[in-house]
Amino acid sequence: MSTRRSRSRQSGGGSSSRITEDQINDLVIKLQQLLPELRHRSSDKMSAARVLQDTCNYIRSLHREVDDLSERLSELLSTTEISSSQAALIRNLLLQ
Repeated sequence: MSTRRSRSRQSGGGSSSRITEDQINDLVIKLQQLLPELRHRSSDKMSAARVLQDTCNYIRSLHREVDDLSERLSELLSTTEISSSQAALIRNLLLQ
């Protein structure tokens, strides 16, 4: 048994607080279905580690995209004549 598993069993307390291997597999499959690049590969058996790595990469790319779009919006707003009420509306929409 791996050290990580043995530690989690020692500190886990009751058996109801433990997540089962089947639950982990179900969650990995659900995660795989959320990722655009992996969504159509459900027939291919991928390791959980690969799905998690691809998920991390996808989240990083989403962060970069959000940063890029925020920068582009800031540039657009700085070059456009808008009223303070319009600017407030845009800020409120962005904060939602």
